[in-house]
Order: sequence, then structure tokens, then C-alpha cells
Amino acid sequence: MESCTNTGGNLISHVPPAKRHPYDQWSPDARALDLVGDKWTLLIVRDLLSGPRRFVELQRVLPGISTEQLRSRLNRMVADGMLTRKRYREVPPRVDYELTERSRDLAPVLGELARWGYEWAWGPPRASERVDLGAIFRLIPGLVNDDSAAYGTVELTVTDGRGDSPAVYRVTISPGRAEIAEGADGADGASDAQLSGPRAAWIQALSPVGERDGLATTGNRRLASLLLDLLAVGHAHEALDAGLGSAIG
Repeated sequence: MESCTNTGGNLISHVPPAKRHPYDQWSPDARALDLVGDKWTLLIVRDLLSGPRRFVELQRVLPGISTEQLRSRLNRMVADGMLTRKRYREVPPRVDYELTERSRDLAPVLGELARWGYEWAWGPPRASERVDLGAIFRLIPGLVNDDSAAYGTVELTVTDGRGDSPAVYRVTISPGRAEIAEGADGADGASDAQLSGPRAAWIQALSPVGERDGLATTGNRRLASLLLDLLAVGHAHEALDAGLGSAIG
């Protein structure tokens, strides 16, 4: 008998229906690619790791996707049990998309894909590439390994973010996991370390050269350095994973 999972009152089958154009191979990796192998799907998961988003917000953080492509992909992901759709009775209408447990479990997969990218495909931004530092920051939950014993909070600020207003991200690291929230609301509260700088300085810090002098660091410098290592090369030397515990103090 096929098992079911409750997601906010909606029962979804553990095994989603076959895709319109499946790989037609009885193999777990092929089944997984049936769900996440389409263009944009994994990036949608990545951009929802920091919390629910509206349709227009997803359009903003996913350059190059058309309105129809995004609508089609979101509808399919909802049907597959990858996302939930919540409608609010507001004027104008508001609809939020949020990851289900099935999708949140892809965070480590995104982390490993990012590590492979750091090793084999990373470099300075190309002229054709849009730079959205949040896209890199949102990978953090998948980059922290299960055996990490570090903990603390780090506030990341891009001083000339969207519309030249500061873009703020708050990363909470606890043993074996990390969470990220963005925006002024998500960054409320005390943090153990703060990293800030203009977009150009962040690009320098996260590019292979790894020049960090343009970033201002306050608070716990060790914790800030560990997080920068994680963002720049996919691992924080060995400190974050080896169990130095809190980098506080």
C-alpha cells in the first residue's frame, strides 16, 4: 500500500505520479531526476531554503526564467509534493510557496553540487551572469555537515544590495545544521559575528582569489572566518566539521 504524508492538511502520495516525459528507468537516481532534473527546479528549492516566497519574489531571484516557465514549474512542484501553495485573502491576492520536507531534504544535495562546482566550475563572474549574492548564501544549510559541532549566529550584509539598499541575511549555525533567514525581519536579534561590505567586496571574497580585505568583520572573527571559508570553497578548512564547538569568545 502506498504511504502518504500530511503536509498542512493535504495528503500527498509518497511516490508522485509519473512525469509527462519521464526517464522510464527503474532506478532511484532516475526517479529522483524525474522530480528535480528539470531546469530551474533545484534553484527554486535553493531560493526557498530561506523561507516562503511569493511568485514575484521568485521571479526576481531567478534571472532568465519566463513567467510561464515559472508558473508551470511551480504548479508541477506542488503536484509532486515538493512545494505547498498558501493563498491569503488580501487585495491584491497573495500566494506563498514553501518547501515541503521532501524538498528540504535536498539541501545536502545542493551543498554537494555546490562543492563540485567550487572544485570544477568556479571562477569570477562572467559578463553575462547576474550577481545575486543571496543565491550563494542560501546554499549554507546544505554546506554544513552533519558532524559539525560549531554554533553561533552570523549576520551577513551586502551594503549596496537590492536597489542600493542593504541586503541582510542571518545565518544560525548549530551542531550538524544551519538555517538562513533574510531581510530586516529575519536579521532581528543579536548575532555573534557580523560581516558587511559592498557587492564588489563580497565578489572578491567569494571568488577563487579569496581577497577579504574589503569586508568589515565585527564580533567573533573566528566564527565569521569559518563561515567565509564555507561560502568560498564549500568547506571551512576542517574547523567547522572537526568539532571546535562554539567559535564564540
